[in-house]
Amino acid sequence: MTIITRMKRFFKDVYVDIKAKEFGLLKERLKKAFIGSKYTNGVIYKFFVYVMLFSLGYVYLYPMLYMVTNSLMSMSDIISVAVRWIPSTLNWENYRIVWNDINYPRALLDAFILAFFPAISATVSSAIIGYGFARFRLPFKKTLMALMVMAFIIPPQITMLPTFRMYANYELLGSLRAFVYPAILGQGLNGPIYILIFYSFFKTIPKSLVESAQLDGASAVKVFTKIVLPLAIPSVIIVFLFSFVWYYNETYLSGLFLRGSDMMTLPLRVSQYISEYTSIYPEGSRARELMQAVSLAGNILALLPLLILYFFTQRHFVESIERTGITGE
Repeated sequence: MTIITRMKRFFKDVYVDIKAKEFGLLKERLKKAFIGSKYTNGVIYKFFVYVMLFSLGYVYLYPMLYMVTNSLMSMSDIISVAVRWIPSTLNWENYRIVWNDINYPRALLDAFILAFFPAISATVSSAIIGYGFARFRLPFKKTLMALMVMAFIIPPQITMLPTFRMYANYELLGSLRAFVYPAILGQGLNGPIYILIFYSFFKTIPKSLVESAQLDGASAVKVFTKIVLPLAIPSVIIVFLFSFVWYYNETYLSGLFLRGSDMMTLPLRVSQYISEYTSIYPEGSRARELMQAVSLAGNILALLPLLILYFFTQRHFVESIERTGITGE
C-alpha cells in the first residue's frame, strides 16, 4: 500500500469521525431543544404543559364568562339567536332587580354573620383539639382519631335526621347557635379536616422548644398561647378561610337548621328567590326568559364577596400553604 493511499484513508477516517461527532452534537442539541434535560424544559414538554393549562383554564373560565355575559343581557338579547356572547347593550337592570328584591346589603350582612362566628369558633376549637392530639398522651388516642376521621367520611345526609332531632331537643333550630355550638365542640362543617391540619402542623414543632418553655416555668396554657399558637398562624389562616368559605356557601344544612329564621346564607337566599320567581310565571313566558339573566346576576352577586375576599387574602393564603409544609423534629 502506497503512502498516498494510506494518507487518503487516514483523511477519510478523520472526516468520518468529524461528521460523526457533528452528527452526535446535532443530535444532542435537537434532543435538548425538543425534550430538554430530564424531560422538563424542552419544546415538547412545554407544548403539553401549555395545552393542559389552556384546557384547564377554559374549563374553569367558561362558566364565569358565560355567567357574566348572559347576566348583562336584556330580554331581546336572550331570545335572539344572533346574540351568543356579547350583549348588544349592557343591561344592569338584572342586578338592580336582584339587589332590591333580596335586600342585598342586609342579606350579605346575614351571610357574613353566619359564616364568621362559626368559622372563628371552628378555628379556635380545632387548634385546641389538634394541639391536644399532637402533644399529649391521651387514653384511646388512636381510637378517638379514627372516630374523628370516620365522622368526616360519613355523609351528613345519613346523620341528618338524628342531628335534626337533637338540635330540636336543645332548641337550637332557627338560630345561629345551630352552627356555632357544634363548631365550638369541633363538630362544625368539615371539622375533622381542620383538626388534622392543626395536628399535622403541631407535630412539626420541635419538642425542644416546648420543653425549654416548660423548664422556664411556663404552664401548658401559656406554652400553647404564647409559643405554639403564634407559630401556627399559617394553619390558622388556612383553617379560618376554608371554614368561612364553606359556611358561606352552605345551602343544604342552613336550609334545614335555619328553617323559620330570617337569617340564611346568601347563596340559599338567591336560590330561594329564583325558585319563588320562576314558580309565579308559566314556562315559556317572557318573564321566565328574563329570569335566566336575573338568576345569573344573583349568582354573581353571591359569588362576588368571596372573589373580593380572595383577592385581598391570596398572598397570605399562598404563603400559609407553603409554610404549613415546613418539617421539624
